[in-house]
Amino acid sequence: MSQTAADVIAQAGGVLPALRNAPGRPTVFPVTPEFSNWRSEQRAWRDSVALLDQSHHMTDLFISGPDAQRLLSDVAVNSFAKFPAGSAKQFIAVNHEGYLIGDAILFHLDQGVYDLVGWHMVIDWLQFHGETGDYDVTFERDGNSLVREGDPKLYRFEVQGPHALALMEKVTGAPVPATRFFGMAEFEIAGVRVSSLRHGMAGQPGFELFGPWADAERIREALIAAGEEFGLVLVGSKAYSSANLESAWVPSPIPAIFTGPAADDYLAWLPAARLGSLAGSFDADDVEDYYLTPYDLGYGRSVAFDHDFIGREALERIAVAPRRVKVTLVWNPDDVAAAQRSLLEEGVPAKYIDFPKARYGQYQMDRVLLEGRAVGISHDCGYITNEQVFASLASVDQDAAAPGTEVSVVWGEEPNSEKPAVERHRQVSIRAAVEPAPYSRFARENYRSN
Repeated sequence: MSQTAADVIAQAGGVLPALRNAPGRPTVFPVTPEFSNWRSEQRAWRDSVALLDQSHHMTDLFISGPDAQRLLSDVAVNSFAKFPAGSAKQFIAVNHEGYLIGDAILFHLDQGVYDLVGWHMVIDWLQFHGETGDYDVTFERDGNSLVREGDPKLYRFEVQGPHALALMEKVTGAPVPATRFFGMAEFEIAGVRVSSLRHGMAGQPGFELFGPWADAERIREALIAAGEEFGLVLVGSKAYSSANLESAWVPSPIPAIFTGPAADDYLAWLPAARLGSLAGSFDADDVEDYYLTPYDLGYGRSVAFDHDFIGREALERIAVAPRRVKVTLVWNPDDVAAAQRSLLEEGVPAKYIDFPKARYGQYQMDRVLLEGRAVGISHDCGYITNEQVFASLASVDQDAAAPGTEVSVVWGEEPNSEKPAVERHRQVSIRAAVEPAPYSRFARENYRSN
């Protein structure tokens, strides 16, 4: 019998030692890292049109059966009062205490047939409740290319940027029908039917195209050929992994799976490989101190108290006075440069800051201080070429959320953990300015407003 998350936690002597010293790599995108260079590739979704291959790094969970929608509604904070076939939504789940499990994109493909796509955290949570609860549902799981044997079930390509619409009209040979944000449509490309999600990434207009894997290369070649006149740029995993910094999506908050009702059963069900790793300077003795709420990450408008769901009562209490706000922290360039320069100086250097994405654990959590007082947590961090800033996404207390507020991020771990991505280093304090999330003005006005 393979190891479970519960086994790993028991062997490590607790949840936090298991997460802190997890041997797995923080994030792996099993596609080409760079086709040209990640700086030019980042610019493509702002200046021309970018083509990204999302076929390999996400998990698909296909859900069907008479109780499929009931299961989804019981687990998600989202409303299912109106969710017809041919539409999609961000699917968000919390635990029984109202703390965030995670989010993914839910496609209603056909009547009673759904596809939940994204990171595995919320997908695992849904599958567990479907398998252990009183539901007549069927699951078909297509893991990412690191764990799957053979090809993906579906290809998934992202076309993003100011020329995305023109590219789609050229490659389809017809005007693109008006489709609302997160609406779905079908096209014909190279004689093949293609499903599409009207989507935005880093605030730019775009389309997520998907269909049977057998059609993947044909569709990809058609897009590349049609995109030549629009300056289409192939984007690799390095640039793609940093796109969330512009659109202000936190991809992997720590899931609140370690305490509360069903936690023991869930951890005994969860494979050890999907436990995850914890990184950063935020250091507490209680794992619940690491938990987030949907409001901390700006998901409040997706919460609908029009149905019963796991964690509803607790979330209703939290909703009365949400504590934290999602912001962007723009790191001080002198302090970032000093941290990097320490690698060229005598003594123990600061923790290496990788570019374009500096996360070194699956759940990155660094302390944010205001005049020495803890006011929040910094999550994903990295370099945004289109703004020429190094920034992180953070959830901070209300009194520290005003744009222009000067805070500091504590970078590095003390003591250093045993994760392979962690070298011997010392903690440093990096000044940062609070700014809106998304940081990009275009993204705020043209993406989130939709």
